[in-house]
Amino acid sequence: MADDTTEQGGARGESEGGDLAIGRGVVIPARELAVRVSRSSGPGGQRVNKVATRVSLIWNVELSEALDDAQRSRLRERLRKRLTVKGDLVVHAQASREQARNRAEARRRLAALVAEALAPPSRPRRPTKPTRGSVERRVDEKRHRSATKRTRRPAPHDHD
Repeated sequence: MADDTTEQGGARGESEGGDLAIGRGVVIPARELAVRVSRSSGPGGQRVNKVATRVSLIWNVELSEALDDAQRSRLRERLRKRLTVKGDLVVHAQASREQARNRAEARRRLAALVAEALAPPSRPRRPTKPTRGSVERRVDEKRHRSATKRTRRPAPHDHD
């Protein structure tokens, strides 16, 4: 396709930003990020079929030098539905009519996605027992409710 181009990382404009800092000491080198641009769907008037503004940012988790084995394993596990067979994580952005804004948005989304997946799991909830007072209140309320319903019942008929 003539309007579908791919760029490998390297020095680019402000919206490209070079290396992508994720947090937790992880920085994805610009050379590991591939950018593909294509025509975006949606409104755009006369220019809609002329300008490639949709941005797809591609990063291969399996081949990345930015991750250690534990981080790679965690990403594989948590992002398994988003990874391609080759291990690529693909993020699309097409909200803006400007390619530069879509590039910046795709970078922001990728960083947020990876940071969330790399975050350590939250501590499991520690199960607690109900307090004696809460158990007594619950039982008292059940007893009270039972008595209320008992008074609503019709009186039993004695057949002599």
